[in-house]
Amino acid sequence: MLKATSLNIILWVSCCFLAMAQPTFKGGASALNSFIASHIIYPEFSSQNCIEGNIQVSFSIDKNGNVADARVQQGPGIDLDDEALRVVKLTSGKWQIPADYNSAVRVVLPIRFKPDFAKCQRRTTPTMTMDQAIVAYQRRQELENAVTNYYINKDAGKADPGKESEINALKNELGINEDLWKDLLDQANEKLKQGDQEGACKDWKFIKNTGSDLADTFIAKYCK
Repeated sequence: MLKATSLNIILWVSCCFLAMAQPTFKGGASALNSFIASHIIYPEFSSQNCIEGNIQVSFSIDKNGNVADARVQQGPGIDLDDEALRVVKLTSGKWQIPADYNSAVRVVLPIRFKPDFAKCQRRTTPTMTMDQAIVAYQRRQELENAVTNYYINKDAGKADPGKESEINALKNELGINEDLWKDLLDQANEKLKQGDQEGACKDWKFIKNTGSDLADTFIAKYCK
């Protein structure tokens, strides 16, 4: 899992009522850009396949400057969406709210992802179109779900041992191995440093549910 090496963050805009005083990120637009750029971890699938995109995340901000009801308003439906949403949630508590602000008004934060093409093109050619990327991502998700469901059932004593070889073949096809697990451990550690315990737990549980015990101590400590 690679941290983003090339990002273009577009400044946030309010969805409506432009005449009304608007929330501002503490430190201003440059601080917001710096925060987003320093917290983005470029998702593995999009990084490896040279996928770029514009993701629009909409959310509300309460009187204490906390982000609420954040959701992707526009995006391709792949891992870029998840990362944009994760980082927007991390801005919670960092907004300054005018006294007369209507918290029912939603804010839209567009984020542009742009990978390091020199690096990702060395790993995969040719570059996928967005339509191809969506299909490939959906297929990968289906196969990953088959793997994780097997290990969840195995942990509960309900798995069919006869399917172990089939699951191992899927893991080989998907590149689920020690290298991936180590990358995920690094990614989870970075998320934990950012204060994103939920995101870290998601990575650790993926490691466990794909047949490794490398994350068990972290799950026991942080993911109760």
